[in-house]
Amino acid sequence: MATGRQPVNAYEHYHAHVYFDALTSEFAKRLCREIGERFGLEVGRHHERPVGPHPCWSCQVSFDARDFDTLIPWLEANRKGLDVLVHGLTGNDMADHTDHAYWLGEAHPLKVEIFRDKR
Repeated sequence: MATGRQPVNAYEHYHAHVYFDALTSEFAKRLCREIGERFGLEVGRHHERPVGPHPCWSCQVSFDARDFDTLIPWLEANRKGLDVLVHGLTGNDMADHTDHAYWLGEAHPLKVEIFRDKR
């Protein structure tokens, strides 16, 4: 898994997954709402349970390369300790969540085995 690497604008489309827990849930909601309003981006549901390959509660933000250079520094400056997975969207879920994955904060082991089971 790609850990410890800072995000690089190398893909056309991206997801950012903001990770949180019961103690940080309200802050994460406000942060994701502000991302949607400030940057005009699509913000997904606020999942208070692990979903897909994500081992933590999370909220997904969809964005493009044109948003990358303003969103990522803003998110780094405003995440207040939340960990954020940033990954490219290439159509290959396994590669997107491993080879094309970057972190703001601490990296978390993802449940990528779910992508091996897809046929």
